[in-house]
Amino acid sequence: MSDLSEFAIHAKAELLFPAHLIPVLGELRGPEWQDLVEQVAALPETHPDVLAFVLMMIELDGCMKCNSNNYKFLRGCYLCATQTVQSFKGTDQELLDMYEKAKKLLDQQMQGGIVPGQLSLAI
Repeated sequence: MSDLSEFAIHAKAELLFPAHLIPVLGELRGPEWQDLVEQVAALPETHPDVLAFVLMMIELDGCMKCNSNNYKFLRGCYLCATQTVQSFKGTDQELLDMYEKAKKLLDQQMQGGIVPGQLSLAI
């Protein structure tokens, strides 16, 4: 993890899910999820796999609808992300599928440019 204090992790709200929070999500679910988080957390923040994970979390957390008047925003990204991952009603495999879908979407976007309105990971 970065050199943020425990207070800063809990109190800071970003505009979108920040990659530096990826490592704290590892122990919230089963072994497959933990393996994914460990693998992605070991990569630089600009790596496509990290960007795909961030994209997945943005969709999962609802970051695009978050604003300073939102309760989730006031709690901060750390609490929002951990609660979202813990309370996800689907299986770990469904989370992994969302990640794979984000990877494919990101790859398509990088190959062919951004196409407005196609950044949805909803299953």
